[in-house]
This record gives sequence, structure tokens and C-alpha cells, in this order.
Amino acid sequence: MTRPRPAAGGGRQLGIPPERLGRWLDGVADRHGAFTEVTVEDGAVRVTCADTTTLTLRPPFGWSPGPALLTSLTTGARQPHRAAVLLVRRGRWAVGVFDGPDLVVSKVDSRQVQGRTAAGGWSQQRFARRRGHQTDAVVAAAVETAVRVLLPHAGGLAAVFTGGDRGLVDEVLADARLRRLAELRRAPALDVGEPTKAVLLTTPQQFRAVQVHLLEPDEETA
Repeated sequence: MTRPRPAAGGGRQLGIPPERLGRWLDGVADRHGAFTEVTVEDGAVRVTCADTTTLTLRPPFGWSPGPALLTSLTTGARQPHRAAVLLVRRGRWAVGVFDGPDLVVSKVDSRQVQGRTAAGGWSQQRFARRRGHQTDAVVAAAVETAVRVLLPHAGGLAAVFTGGDRGLVDEVLADARLRRLAELRRAPALDVGEPTKAVLLTTPQQFRAVQVHLLEPDEETA
């Protein structure tokens, strides 16, 4: 389960792994009472509990609503989808293609970008220019990595998920060759640290999660 965070309009937003969704919903029913209403709207399922707690569940990929909405949503969320991940921070980047939770292909790389300096005047300006050039080189190298590793899979991708420094990710996806990947970009951004192979391998826990907005009776809406 991803870390709960405040949601716009009140309540909390969290992500539930599809394999745990059924058990998690059982726990919600135990705490808040039976589900009195279950409806579907714009690809999301809205659930009202006996104590008026509401849940809005949105899976990361398309699914086909059936007569038993929660069952069909859970089944659909468990289906494997091919997705790409692009992580960029200053000095390091990582890309990967996943089938469900399984990594198919990846590349992690880095380039030196100088840290901040306390120097002032002309020294500070020269440093800023040098650091800017180094950052530009990181973006250019990340673009080439994405072109080599991700672009050959673009035709079979259901989505592209990104994380790290949003400005740098935006610069990478602004390259005309990556237009198809940019069109497949999905929110929310992945919450990641430095783009290492170990971090890349944890990203399915986030991008495969069903996003849940949980609003309890004692949580005021804005």
C-alpha cells in the first residue's frame, strides 16, 4: 500500500496493490459497515458504506465493468499490462519496461553534475553556467536512453509513468522523437528517490496500485 496523503476536497488518497484490494475492501467493510451503494462513473467505482464513509477507486489501466462492479474492478486491476517507467534526477536517470510487475528491459545511467557552491560573484556565475551545461547533458543523454530502450516498445505500451525531477522529465519528453511516449504519460508522478536499479524495480508497487480516495464522516470537505 502506498503512503496515504491528504486529498483535494478532504479525505485521504492512497494506493492499494491489486492483489490486496479484495482483503483491503473487506477490512473497510468491517470498520465502516456494509456497502450500501456501489456505482461506476468515468472509469472509477464509488462505494458508500453504512456509516456514510465513501470510497472512490480508480484502477491505473482500462477495465470492463461487470454486474459485480467491485469484483470486475479487482479482476481487471490484476491483469498484466505493459508499461514504461522514466525516472530522471539531476545527474542520474533510469528507464524500464514492465509486463505487470516484471521488468522486461531497463537501463540506468549517470553523469556528473556539480553540487552547489558558496562562492559568489563571477565564480558563482561560471559555476551556474557549468552546472547548467552539465544538466543539459543529462537531459540529452536521458533522451537517447529513452529512444534506445523505451521507444521500440511504444506500440505495445498501455502507459508511461514518470518520477523524479518533473522539470527534467518534461524536458526529456519534449523531444520530438518521444512524442508517442509523452502522449501515454500518466499521473500521478511516482514518488521515488535517486533513480537506481533498485528504485526502478519498486515502481510497479506504485503504478499498478488502484488509487483510492477515502473520505470518512469526520473528515470535512474543503
